[in-house]
Amino acid sequence: MITCSKTYRDIPLSHRQPFHEGRCSRLHGHSWSITLTFEASKLDDNGFVIDFGDLHFIEDWIDGHLDHGTVLCEQDPRKDELQALEATGLLKITWVESASCEGIAKFLFETFNPMVSERTNGRVSLQSIHLEEDSKNSATYQPDAGE
Repeated sequence: MITCSKTYRDIPLSHRQPFHEGRCSRLHGHSWSITLTFEASKLDDNGFVIDFGDLHFIEDWIDGHLDHGTVLCEQDPRKDELQALEATGLLKITWVESASCEGIAKFLFETFNPMVSERTNGRVSLQSIHLEEDSKNSATYQPDAGE
């Protein structure tokens, strides 16, 4: 197995943890970084795991869903209010199971891995995603073998 990584930096994105008892329950933003680690057992004809120049589909997804957006928990008790703000164009929301750094990392892995597999005809998959909230906090998601 051979791996390579691609990092997308300085993604302005807000989130909130609605059930947190502290300040994380309020909408707040970070400058996020996403590092994708790709894996393949065989390199392509150019000697690449994946051609970084062919990853525009990931950058486009990030721009369309995350850049200047908000990630929120599907179970947020204020979901109706938040959807109303989205309907006015004030928020661009991506709904996830958990809006923690860990939950967002898992969501992104589950979003990007099928895209990568389809784009490479199954030759490449994601090994892991490392997600950073600013420069202080981070989470890494890597599925267990067989997931």
